[in-house]
Amino acid sequence: MNKERIIFTILYPIIYIISKLPLSILYGISNLLYYLVYYIIGYRKKTVRKNLALCFPEKTDKERLEIEKKSFRHFVDIFIEMLKGFGINEKELNKRYIYKNPELIEEYGKENQSILIVGAHHGNWEWLFNINRRTSLKCIGVYNKVENKYFDKYVKENRARFGSYFVTTKETIPTIIDHYRKKIPSLYVLLSDQSPQVGKTHYWAPFFGHVVPIHTGAEMLANRFNHPVIYMDIKMPKRGHYEVTFEKLTAAENSTSEYPLTDAYLEKIEAAIRKNPETYFWTHNRFKHLGKAPKK
Repeated sequence: MNKERIIFTILYPIIYIISKLPLSILYGISNLLYYLVYYIIGYRKKTVRKNLALCFPEKTDKERLEIEKKSFRHFVDIFIEMLKGFGINEKELNKRYIYKNPELIEEYGKENQSILIVGAHHGNWEWLFNINRRTSLKCIGVYNKVENKYFDKYVKENRARFGSYFVTTKETIPTIIDHYRKKIPSLYVLLSDQSPQVGKTHYWAPFFGHVVPIHTGAEMLANRFNHPVIYMDIKMPKRGHYEVTFEKLTAAENSTSEYPLTDAYLEKIEAAIRKNPETYFWTHNRFKHLGKAPKK
């Protein structure tokens, strides 16, 4: 038995048991983990403080500290909710994860029109796997492949149990091309707020007033295959409950930008983060490439 299989064999029963526990118990565990992660380990605390200082220079140290603590609580909750996702039943998921205007995406389903849905690591994106129940489109989620092949297979199959499909980032373009040629109307969910590799960057733009490399894949795919782009906003009205709202992205009038839809997306996500900064993943080093933008 190889190392990957041994690790999977040991951890799988633990994940299974955790996923079957009530969220009331899991949030109690999350409260304890928060103190461990934040006060004892101090996981990426420097990165979070750097990000918050860059994005909210107008706020006081006390105000940023409050956002920091709340964001770490949410960070741990998302980890717990991710594990719960492996065992949550559809009835509970539908109660906790609500789509406010699914009719917008189903309009495209009725027209057999494929669409791209873009969002960020804001709120809870881990429970999106029931989106196919809201549309006749074939729903495809894009995820980062897990290094352990046994866990990767488990994650992919488990998330697909309600009828959605999942492909790795490397499989995204071949999948879209295949569906386009076969005329399979599909819905593709892309999270587009992480920092791309500088060597693969096509576009640099302001994000919270700082010029950084920006993912443009969604817009490039939209133009290539004539797919509309839908922005997905996720709010958390209370702990463990989320509301998803869809909005079609359109380029600003008289825009001279090379990537007008990407600019529109950045405007939407920045506004959403400013409104609810505590539910954004500040642990990612969003601004690691500051000052590296090519000179014009």
